[in-house]
Amino acid sequence: MASDSGLKTIAMQRVNGSARVAFAVSGGTTRLTDLYQSGAAKIRLPKVYDLPRTAVLINTAGGLTGGDRLSYEVDLAEGAHAIVTSQTAERAYQSVSGSAKVTSLLTAGKDAVLEWLPQETILFNRSGLSRSLRAELESNARFLMLETVVLGRKAMGERVNSVFFRDSWRIRRNGKLVFADDFRLEGNAEQILAGPATAREGQAVATLVDCTPDALDRLALARSCLDNLAAGTVRAAASAWNGLLTVRFVSDDSRDLRNALITFLTGYRSADLPRVWHC
Repeated sequence: MASDSGLKTIAMQRVNGSARVAFAVSGGTTRLTDLYQSGAAKIRLPKVYDLPRTAVLINTAGGLTGGDRLSYEVDLAEGAHAIVTSQTAERAYQSVSGSAKVTSLLTAGKDAVLEWLPQETILFNRSGLSRSLRAELESNARFLMLETVVLGRKAMGERVNSVFFRDSWRIRRNGKLVFADDFRLEGNAEQILAGPATAREGQAVATLVDCTPDALDRLALARSCLDNLAAGTVRAAASAWNGLLTVRFVSDDSRDLRNALITFLTGYRSADLPRVWHC
């Protein structure tokens, strides 16, 4: 297509992918019942012998930039237990225009346990990313989720002085909204996160939400696991109310935060993380 100046305008290729996976209990074991994938969104199901069924999300494009679109769906039937993680860190690169969009729809039936434990998302300078996650839980289903965001790579001397990031979470149980969280970061991330009410100059943050009827009973365990973290740059706190437990983490070093998350999740869950977390 030609522009007014006579020069051709070339449409840049964009990532477009969607994937879904579903599990149900059969013969006393959680088994795969549906798998679909298209475009850059892929799901791999490694053989595991000491963990619940595990689904590994992969973006074969290697990252995201303005105009990219990815969508994921996960469905657990009654009594199923599965972990959903990612092959590696997701990366949002400099955007020429617009933002990448990632949507996730997660459902868990009665007595199901869904663990959403992707590795970190790295936001590079001048990147744009908009994400939304919706979880629909039935009865006493448990939903444990973690999301980690890293602003640039400190070891590489990267600085993020221009970024757009929006994250929206909605969790419903039996159709009733029980948790909502919205985060928006636009502009100079270093300046915005420098204040004591934001991140006190931390450049790596994580939020864990455990949506479970016995959340209050788990609070002592969560705080005990935080007490066991090695001394370093990580600051964290836990709270629980009305069937929800949340833990917020912040650090100025992404490696310290990652190590702390591995230690915390292993202790809190009383189980190892999927192998991809250690690759």
